[in-house]
Formats: sequence, structure tokens, C-alpha cells
Amino acid sequence: MANLAVSKSLTAWLLGLTIIVIGLGGLIRIYDAGESCPDWPLCFGTLGFDISEEEQGEWWAENPEEIDSRGSSHRYSTFQIFTEWFHRFLAGAILGPLVLLNWYLLRRDEDPGKDIRFASTLTVILIIWQGAIGWLTVEMDNLHWSVALHLSSALAFTISMFWLWLTITRAEEGVPVWLEFEHGAASKWRNGVTWLSIGAFISIFSGTFVSTTPGANLGCGVDGIPDSWPLCEGNLVDSVEDIVLQSQIIHRWLVGVMLVAMGSASYLIWKESDGSSDRILRNWIWGSTLLSFTNASIGAIYVISWDMEEGFFELLSLVHLMLASLTFLAMATAWIGCVIATEEIS
Repeated sequence: MANLAVSKSLTAWLLGLTIIVIGLGGLIRIYDAGESCPDWPLCFGTLGFDISEEEQGEWWAENPEEIDSRGSSHRYSTFQIFTEWFHRFLAGAILGPLVLLNWYLLRRDEDPGKDIRFASTLTVILIIWQGAIGWLTVEMDNLHWSVALHLSSALAFTISMFWLWLTITRAEEGVPVWLEFEHGAASKWRNGVTWLSIGAFISIFSGTFVSTTPGANLGCGVDGIPDSWPLCEGNLVDSVEDIVLQSQIIHRWLVGVMLVAMGSASYLIWKESDGSSDRILRNWIWGSTLLSFTNASIGAIYVISWDMEEGFFELLSLVHLMLASLTFLAMATAWIGCVIATEEIS
């Protein structure tokens, strides 16, 4: 059981580190550093990040088959390269090995239980998958769908880490008070929470697609209120002729549907809630709804922040990403709570 206690603490730390790595990934996009290490797992053929412009030029001359979407003449600053390098370092040199160590510690425990063994194995599978998707993202030169898949996989890994922590906690202490849903409420809301979680996941995928597609952020214009937001090019409903360049419109539609669904769920569970246990599930849904509406507001402010000289206020896109991630993680946590309460996960 000593290994179980160590693994529980380690899992909690790894969960926090995963959130940091996701945030750092968003920072890389803000500083336009996604292709600042054009090869993988090295960076310009080295283990370091202090690559001069001359050294970058030499590497491109030696590797003419490699492609940068900005052209081989483009040069990155040391800071840009460092953000990408540090992201890889945290994920590949620290997070990955520690996930494997965690799995090993649990395997050494006399009888951790089948649920813990499965959860720990799932974290290993997903971190390996995430590494493979990271390689693919580099190979695809940060193509929109590859970056969206990379973030989606990171969130799936985050949920698996939380599930492992929760499974260990249940084995030691039982279900945490903040996740003790009443059986009847959990049974009634399980399907609804499932669909809300899926909707939040799809919204993140579509938003990432928009943010990594050149020109898509301009898909609804830059004319401010009301032509660019809440309207799109001055239209309430604009036709979609190019789903890539106009992906912002699709993203807005998806978010709009999600806001209606979240708002409706919050109202309905408020009308139905009559006990302290019901209130726990209600508070999770309310909290997720608050995050959703706050994040939609951040997205709107980002769209109208356009300046002819400065462009968009990119720090808002990082806040937008993190709030979207937290919304999904909150809904997914509520789903796990519903599953536990209905005794599907034992």
C-alpha cells in the first residue's frame, strides 16, 4: 500500500504538470513558435535551443527536404525556439518518464486492483499516443487538424490521469465528498452530461482548428461590433463556402448550441434539485456553464480586439484556450461522477 500512497501523490503532481504543458502549448501559438523546432525529437539537429540565425540557415541548407510554412528563409528568435523546446522537454523528458515510473510503482504493489491497473495502463498508452501525435504535428508543419488532434489527445490524457488519481483515492478513502452524486440525479443526468462533455470537446477541437488555420481568425471580418461580432461580416447567418477559411463561423455555431444546451441544463437541474447530494451535481453543471459563458465572452472580446498595427490581442487566445479546456475537464469530471454514482465504474 506504500506504493499506492506514493503513486497517488505522484499522479496529482503529474496532473498539474499536464495542465502546465497544455498552457505552454497555447503560449507557443501566441508567439508563433509552432515550427521553431522543425525536426523531432531534436531541434535543428541539436539537443539545445540556443540556435543562431546562421545555424538555422545551415540546417535548412543541409535539409532541403524539410519545409517551413513561412519558407526556409524565415528565422526564429531564441525565445521562440525555447518555448517549443521547453514544451517538448516537460512533456518528453519529465512527464512521459514519470508516467512510466508511476505505472511501474503501481505494478509493484501487491494488489492494486484491476481498476487501478487498467487506469495506469491507459495513462501510459495515451502518453505514448500523445508523443506520436506530437511527432505528427511537427511532420505536418503544425497543420490545423494535427494541432487540434494534439490538444484533444492532451485533454484525453488529462482525464485519464484524473481517473487514475480518483481510482486510487476511492481504494484508500472512498469517493471524495465533492464528487458524491445522488444516485437518482446521476442516473437521470448521466446521458445529458455525456453529451455536454462531447459538445465541449468538439468546441475545443473546432476552436483549435480556427486558431491554427491562417486567415480563419479573420473569417468574420475585423469591423468590430456588431459587424464582426455578434454578426459575421455583417450577417446574422452567413453562408459557408470554404469550411477551412470560414471555420470560425462553424465554431461559433457549435459554441452557440453548447451555450443553449448548458444554459438549459443549468435551469432544469435547478428546478429539479431538492437535496444536498443533488446540489453537488448541480454545482458542477452550474460551474461548467459559468465557464462556458465566460469563455464565449473572452472569444468575443478577442474578435473585436483587432488593431491595424497590433493585430489581435493574442493573450486572450491563451485565456480562451485554458477556459475551454477547463470547461471540458469540468464536464468530463461530472460525467465520471455520474458513472461512479450509477455504479458503472466499481
